[in-house]
Amino acid sequence: MKTDTHPDYREVVFHDLSCDFKFVTRSTIATRETIKHEGKDYPLVKIEVSAESHPFYTGKHKIVDTAGRVEKFRQKFGAVGSKTAVANG
Repeated sequence: MKTDTHPDYREVVFHDLSCDFKFVTRSTIATRETIKHEGKDYPLVKIEVSAESHPFYTGKHKIVDTAGRVEKFRQKFGAVGSKTAVANG
């Protein structure tokens, strides 16, 4: 097998920032940060969502309406063709 052709496959800590959950797995991802986890130094990858925080796996579903997109849509189109009632309208 040729040397220097394969990426460095090693143990890495993934840190879910939304719920402060950490897990160790193997990866080839390049990182700049390291962390001491269970007495050993590992490369660190920070992530926003993992199985511990994703609504599909936790069963906690939350609707986020940023910038009133639903309200803008309802003002523009109203209840035309809608099978559901318009809230507050």
